[in-house]
Amino acid sequence: MRTLLLPFLQDRFLHLLLLIAVLLACLVPFSWRALPAAVDGQTIITLAGLLILTKGIEASGYFDWLGRRLIQRFQHERGLALFMVAASALLSTFLTNDVALFITVPLTLTLRKYSTLPVSRLIIFEALAVNAGSLLTPMGNPQNILLWRHGDAGFIDFITQMLPLAALMMASLLLLTACSFRARPLQRHPAGEALGWQRPLLFTSVLLYGVFFLLLEHGLAPWGLALVLLVFLLRAPRLLLSLDWSLLLVFVVMFIDVWLLMRLPLLQQWLPQVQQMGEGQQFLLAAGLSQLISNVPTTILLLNMLPASTLLAWAVNIGGFGLLPGSLANLIALRMARDRAIWWQFHLFSLPMLAWALLSGWLLWRLLS
Repeated sequence: MRTLLLPFLQDRFLHLLLLIAVLLACLVPFSWRALPAAVDGQTIITLAGLLILTKGIEASGYFDWLGRRLIQRFQHERGLALFMVAASALLSTFLTNDVALFITVPLTLTLRKYSTLPVSRLIIFEALAVNAGSLLTPMGNPQNILLWRHGDAGFIDFITQMLPLAALMMASLLLLTACSFRARPLQRHPAGEALGWQRPLLFTSVLLYGVFFLLLEHGLAPWGLALVLLVFLLRAPRLLLSLDWSLLLVFVVMFIDVWLLMRLPLLQQWLPQVQQMGEGQQFLLAAGLSQLISNVPTTILLLNMLPASTLLAWAVNIGGFGLLPGSLANLIALRMARDRAIWWQFHLFSLPMLAWALLSGWLLWRLLS
């Protein structure tokens, strides 16, 4: 029981979110019965399933084996960093940004065992990479799914309209990666005895990945999570106790905080004026509001007043950079890193990336429009 409760007691970010929720509840009139509807159950179920399945792959030892192979394959820190950043971006284009992180971050953490690679910095760049890569396709992230469904663009047309920004952001990020990691040889730790990996646990987890996503696509998410829980309760019950369950509560409280925030009387009076704003003001509003309440809630909010335009799509995706709340993928990556210093180190790279994305993205938009 102590293992299960300890993450909740030590999670300072969760405590801050709970405090914000209490303060907002004192300022906003709301019904307690409406509160459960504020939480996106689909997101919570998906995260829970991914947490379990990724932990199953990690516990199988496969990431250790793959990490050892990567260290042997690459000779320099810069080359390995560029590979991991590019892989994260590529995976996010068709697996969504959070799923990409559930694959690359645990693998990256295993690299710490075999080399002196700055792993925390690499995880920061992987978080930036999934934000840059996922903006290309409709299925790359939740805000793109919303914009695609509300807009008139087809699948290929959506990719075409996002391609210039995606190319710009990825080129910029790869250049920043090359400048941030040295071309020095990888300093390898003694390899030690090669450990085998548990094939049954790996194959079970991978198979469940496929079944879980299939059930998600058919609107059967609760059944998918129930199946995953049942299999792991039977095969690896102790693994479930070691999960970071507090991450799910963080997301629940974040949804509630945003829901309460959007009901502030001052915000309700100001939002109708958005339709009268110019393109530049709407661009800055969408990106700026994403910094405070994340780009998915910002998209939901602004779609009530603005069309699902290319400009709005560019702005909310750019809003994923910058402050930690800009994208929920940022939170997932930093939580999985389990490094307290990474929380402020992240902003040393993400804030300049946001400034560059705003400036270059707006200039590119004006050039193309």
